[in-house]
Amino acid sequence: LVSLSVFTYPRCEEGWEHNGGKCYLFSTNGSSWEKSRDECKQLGGDLEISSTFPLQGFLAERLRVKMERAEDKFWIGLTDSKNEGDWLWVDGSPLDRNWTFWRSGEPDNWKEKDPDGEDCVAMGETGKIIESWTDGSCKTEYKSICEKEEEVGLYTITCV
Repeated sequence: LVSLSVFTYPRCEEGWEHNGGKCYLFSTNGSSWEKSRDECKQLGGDLEISSTFPLQGFLAERLRVKMERAEDKFWIGLTDSKNEGDWLWVDGSPLDRNWTFWRSGEPDNWKEKDPDGEDCVAMGETGKIIESWTDGSCKTEYKSICEKEEEVGLYTITCV
C-alpha cells in the first residue's frame, strides 16, 4: 500500500517577509525613487502598494524594527509625477482617498530643496500607522519597500 500526498505552501525568498499573500523586502541602502523602483523590478517585484489598513499596520510594525534613525524613510509605490495632485500607484491604479495615511500637513509639494517639488511618497514616521506617509523629492535617497507575489512551494509525503 503506497499513499502519496502533495501539499503546497506559500513562501518568500530569503530576506523577504511574508504577509497576506505577498512578499516584502525592506532595503538597507538609499536610492532615488526611480532607482529604487528599478531595483525592485530587478528582483521580480515593484515598489509596495499600501492598499489596506492591515497591510499598512504590518508595514508600520516592520518599520519600527527596520528604521535605524528617526529620520529614516522608505519609498513606496505612490507618485503624482504625471499630474500634480493625481496620486497613482505603480500599477496605474488611483489612490483611494478613503484609505490614505498622510502625515499632518502632507502632501505639501514643498519646492525649497527641489524646484520640481515632491512627487513621490515615502513611509517612515516611527510607530505611527495612520500618519506615516510624506511626499518627497523623487531624487532624495531613501530606503525602499519592494513587494512581489509569494511563491508556492511543493512538498510530498509518501507512505509505504
